[in-house]
Amino acid sequence: MLLFESCSAGVLALGLGIASVMLVVSLYAVFVWPLTFWDLANLGLEKYAQYGNTALWSVFAGGTLAGYWCFSGEAFKNRRKPLPKPSARSTRARR
Repeated sequence: MLLFESCSAGVLALGLGIASVMLVVSLYAVFVWPLTFWDLANLGLEKYAQYGNTALWSVFAGGTLAGYWCFSGEAFKNRRKPLPKPSARSTRARR
């Protein structure tokens, strides 16, 4: 169950990444392209396809590891407990 929850955090990270890319592309399509008619066809982005694939797998792996860290409880184990405040009686005894 922990594995599936961790993988779902990785899928959520991918979903957030894809949503942000879609937001940037839609802003470009609404504001830049109608004014300039620059469609990015001559940039040659095909040579960077392997890096995009690596970036997608890295985001998924990072989200999965973050989900595992959080869902396993490891994120909350190292919290320091607050020290109890000395009572008024013990402070009077020291004086």
